[in-house]
Amino acid sequence: MGENLLIVFHAAAFVQFAFSVYYDLFHTHVPIEVGRVHNAYGGKFKFLTFWDAIAQTFFFLICLLNDIFGTNSVSPKKRPFIRRFKDFYHAAVGFPVSMFVGVTFWGLMAVDRELVLPKALDPYFPWWLNHLMHTMIMVTTVLEMIMAPRQYPKRSQGMGGLLGFMLIYLAWMHFVYYKSGVWAYPVIEVLSVPLRVVFYLILFVFSSGLYFAGEALDRLIWGSTVKTVDKGSKKKK
Repeated sequence: MGENLLIVFHAAAFVQFAFSVYYDLFHTHVPIEVGRVHNAYGGKFKFLTFWDAIAQTFFFLICLLNDIFGTNSVSPKKRPFIRRFKDFYHAAVGFPVSMFVGVTFWGLMAVDRELVLPKALDPYFPWWLNHLMHTMIMVTTVLEMIMAPRQYPKRSQGMGGLLGFMLIYLAWMHFVYYKSGVWAYPVIEVLSVPLRVVFYLILFVFSSGLYFAGEALDRLIWGSTVKTVDKGSKKKK
């Protein structure tokens, strides 16, 4: 029963995010006079939200493959590759990036929505798509944390994966600006260079904090059992 529930959940999440990516890519066309940023170099791919929607689609596909070919056991004697990859991906990207996107988006919306989603875009970006890409990403990643056990990677590996992902996106965002003269997010445009650097550092610290929060939440829900499985099996060998 538990395995069937996981398969249904993972399949539903995969379809949800795959549809979000498809709809946003092919059905949300913002006129250039309304959204200059949306029509600049990079298109949808300049936004971290879109990156995260793709990342979540890929993650829940991995979850489905693990349901079929791997294992969701709390204490497997040996984790197959698909399970190890799923555990690493969730720790390094799945949880911290989705929470980062959701929390920063709604935080900035509360301060000034024109910095992230101007009202002028409402006719072209449906409210339900907004919630799929900025709210459900947090809901599904927390549900995954509750419903399926995992073994967190070494902290150096997990943090390295997260910071590597964020640095790649930051480099891409600056490349887009170099090619088009347009920042993906208006909030960056209003900051001076020194404040921009401080802003980036704060976001890196925040994303790192979310990694530790995910690790702590996992320990709270599942305890330390799955953290010592591989070490225990190595000792037996």
